Amino acid sequence: MSIAQISLPKGVGPHAEKLFDAITQASTVEDLNRAGGKAEGFVLGLESAKAIKSQIAESLYVAYDDAASQRATELA
Repeated sequence: MSIAQISLPKGVGPHAEKLFDAITQASTVEDLNRAGGKAEGFVLGLESAKAIKSQIAESLYVAYDDAASQRATELA
């Protein structure tokens, strides 16, 4: 799943894409872990502030997790 397929509030999309790109372009496992942590915190913050619905948050979590799993496999 890509971030573009998720309906996000105005202004959130570019930040979500930037975090997704950081995950998919991580050059080391450490960079990947850092990018994944930032992405998770970003979604948690949006969800906590009620800026996005829980279904949207879940979609973002899945997109970030899938991207991180794929990148971890590539880096192994």
